[in-house]
Amino acid sequence: MQPYIIYMGELPEAKTSVEDKHHSLLMAAIGDEEIARQAKIYSYGKSFNGFAARLLPHEVQKLSDEDVVMSVFANKKRKLHTTRSWDFLGMPETSGSRNSKVESDIIIGILDTGIYVNAPSFDDKGFGPAPAKWKGKCVKGANFTGCNNKVIGAKYFNLENAPTGSVTPADDIGHGTHTSSIAAGVAVKGASFYGIAKGTARGGASSAHIAMYKVCSKNGCSDMDLLAGFDEAIADGVDLISVSIGGPSTDFFSDPMAIGSFHAMKRGILTSCSGGNYGPTEYTIENVAPWIMTVAASSIDRKFQTEFKLGNGASYDSHLNASACDYGSLSQHKVKGRVVYCEGYLSQDDTIKQLGGVGLVASGDSLADVAFVVSMPRTTVSNKDGEKIDRYINSTKYPRAVISKTRTAKMNAPFIASFSSRGPQLIALNILKPDLAAPGLDILAAYSKLPPVTEDPLDKRHATFNILSGTSMACPHAVAAAAYVKSFHPNWSPAAIKSALMTTAMPMKIKDEFAELSSGSGQINPVKAVHPGLVYDITMRSYISFLCKEGYNGTTIALLAGGKKKFNCSSFRPAHGTDGLNYPSMHLQLTDTSASISAIFYRTVTNVGSAKSLYKAKVTAPEGVSIQVVPDTLKFDKLHENRSFKVVVKGGRVKKGTHIMSGSLEWSDSRHRVKSPILIFTTDQPIMV
Repeated sequence: MQPYIIYMGELPEAKTSVEDKHHSLLMAAIGDEEIARQAKIYSYGKSFNGFAARLLPHEVQKLSDEDVVMSVFANKKRKLHTTRSWDFLGMPETSGSRNSKVESDIIIGILDTGIYVNAPSFDDKGFGPAPAKWKGKCVKGANFTGCNNKVIGAKYFNLENAPTGSVTPADDIGHGTHTSSIAAGVAVKGASFYGIAKGTARGGASSAHIAMYKVCSKNGCSDMDLLAGFDEAIADGVDLISVSIGGPSTDFFSDPMAIGSFHAMKRGILTSCSGGNYGPTEYTIENVAPWIMTVAASSIDRKFQTEFKLGNGASYDSHLNASACDYGSLSQHKVKGRVVYCEGYLSQDDTIKQLGGVGLVASGDSLADVAFVVSMPRTTVSNKDGEKIDRYINSTKYPRAVISKTRTAKMNAPFIASFSSRGPQLIALNILKPDLAAPGLDILAAYSKLPPVTEDPLDKRHATFNILSGTSMACPHAVAAAAYVKSFHPNWSPAAIKSALMTTAMPMKIKDEFAELSSGSGQINPVKAVHPGLVYDITMRSYISFLCKEGYNGTTIALLAGGKKKFNCSSFRPAHGTDGLNYPSMHLQLTDTSASISAIFYRTVTNVGSAKSLYKAKVTAPEGVSIQVVPDTLKFDKLHENRSFKVVVKGGRVKKGTHIMSGSLEWSDSRHRVKSPILIFTTDQPIMV
């Protein structure tokens, strides 16, 4: 028998026991009361309705046929998407534009690997007790004696009873501590990783409280545990949720990330998710539901370089990176006491270390923008420089080399990290993902002292801070930016906050061939997002209308919406336009080579800037495409007034090959610039996933 999740949508209005209903459904499917009790693993009933159980294939079918069941899907394992960044984003530590009193009432729920509360980043000096709205708990366990006024909640989940070591909220991996401190860590002066990246490490919402929901272990992140984390976090009273975890995109209501974030959205909670680390290939973006804020990883203006100097005087600059040598191909007498040069990019540094090598130089061109923490002196050079090193080694009887200490250097930024997953997405084809980008490359942040700083089994180092890269690091940057905006606008909806961050985002200084399929609307600009001028809001009814357009039936949507009212998509106001949603970006995906480029986007903006204002449209269109905005001026007489318009996109027939055509719409009243990307993606190639 395999674990499955049986998702039943919204909680029933009547205060009946969902557990009793879950048992009766299992009993009907299995046919034996005792076996049914043993089969059930967990009931979700605090924020949405569902349960997890071990089932046989015919039992899965029986439950799928029940009218009260939205979906039944197998429990799977998902993966983790694994200082200076806030200054780069325009939020200096001494900024006087914070609303600290309101920010101190914000609770950020983080679903991750646990937390190391004793890290200096979670010092609660100056913090008052948890906000009155908080309903959560702090569960104790091994290496975890309790919470404080900064980290106010901690829970752990291991519904499969997997062999994960100690069952505790403590972070024995380091990932959850790192992401938590990026989101809301307090300022720690003199932070560094062994002297590298020295400065003040702090979170973007340093006055906010943290609630940790440990849903991941060294074995991965179970879907059942993820949903349990969402169920608890929503009910506990968090204001925002950050999830740096992902897996293959599936139908929205067979996807625990889409399910959990949907119910969070219904209760006014924005969920920020990492977009995945499978770039730079297209169609790799994850966590694509439109109610999720999907975050790509961008750079800041700092990199780490390790100089490597040969005996002939030639020197090469690089960053810390993975290296490669085939296992078993080296003898100890050739390696011991030497700096070893390896061609390739596989991670075999532990082999060099075991054989007594003192340094390592590897050549490789992939992931050239990423700095990895390593367990011995080493560096990576380009394949071209590797060829020069190889020639030098073969030109002398006694080749020599020196690897210097890693140093910090400036670089042009921002750009999207090579590993960051790219769009387009495969579920809702005309919703552009990722939504935006945030720093996720070479980020210094707090780390747990329980694991070593690398995964090398011979590495015995433990550190208070560590340098990690991934969309995992970008996600908490974005949730902190959302918390910053929310501190000025506590009553804004999740969609309004996301819109503010998207329409004020900064374009990439260095663009790649995938354009907005890499970056979405651009890199977050939190200070500007507080005053966006206009927002594209999305109501619950709009999402329901969108789901009808996407093909979900009335029965399914009725379960999702909750209530006793019968629901019929045909009698509901249909979603108009190419995408059917009031989204801050506009996207058309075409795979039919006989079709012409044609799209229409209907939008409504809400005035949150000046009471009396006049906005004019400015359009940038790609070659061969016309973009018309009707009307092209919007006049507002008061705050919170709505104005609607449409964007008509026309072009020639789809050409052979794959083409990305990038345009934009900008509304401006001279004080505010409200920008939306317009991206057209056409291909005649079969989609490889």
